[in-house]
Amino acid sequence: MIVSRFAPSPTGRLHLGHAYSAVLGHARADRFLVRIEDLDQGRSRPEFADGIFEDLRWLGLDWDEPVLVQSERSGAYDAALEQLRGSGLVFPCFCTRSDIAAALEAPHGAQPGYPGTCRGLRQLDFDKPHSWRLDAEKAIARAGLPGWSEGERRFQSVRADFDDIILARKDAPAAYHLACVVDDAASGVNMVTRAADLRPSTPVQRLLQQLLGLPEPSYLHHAIIAHADGRRLAKRDLAPTLAAMRDTGVDGPSLAANLIAGELPLGFTRLDA
Repeated sequence: MIVSRFAPSPTGRLHLGHAYSAVLGHARADRFLVRIEDLDQGRSRPEFADGIFEDLRWLGLDWDEPVLVQSERSGAYDAALEQLRGSGLVFPCFCTRSDIAAALEAPHGAQPGYPGTCRGLRQLDFDKPHSWRLDAEKAIARAGLPGWSEGERRFQSVRADFDDIILARKDAPAAYHLACVVDDAASGVNMVTRAADLRPSTPVQRLLQQLLGLPEPSYLHHAIIAHADGRRLAKRDLAPTLAAMRDTGVDGPSLAANLIAGELPLGFTRLDA
């Protein structure tokens, strides 16, 4: 049985790229789940969560209950983080974004990514706000460089795929990678369907799955839907929404069927995965 999921963030209305991911996942799944990734409480809005369900229904898609909501899952994330802390694989980070930017801009600075400022600190004031980062070197030494499957193909990670990623932020119980692998395992997801721009997330998430003893899903990274001139669709750029398409009289189930057949509306193109 293939269990897939659609996991949008309620930070704006869905656009055609979201619809493409949802209909492909739905078409391939025996069980299709919806997850609301609302850990960014500063940008998440209830009306956008309601809009997600409205748009999915308009496309003619159904889903299995219950809908998992990440803001209600802090206990599960705390337990996973504690497991990694107990293994000595994470460290507290007190850096701000400006601290990291300054370190990377310094002469002979570190390579792009986290410069390792807080890794190995001995005396720490835990009353100060801090994030938790994965110690990538220790994690790889423990688990090895992970591989993953995309259909019939197998991929193997390389060291350059990893950084000391943030697992929990100062203002949230978990960051994207940790919440994603914990929730996929809890829901029994065994096929992750998402756009190709998220492929770089896969090695990191496979590493976390190995460290936490979680099952390995297969992955389908599909083509990215873009404007005809190649510009990416993005909420922040006010990409044309599904709600706007609905208001102009577009038929949702017909749109979904066309997307599955590889046919895009006028003005859009597909960037191959």
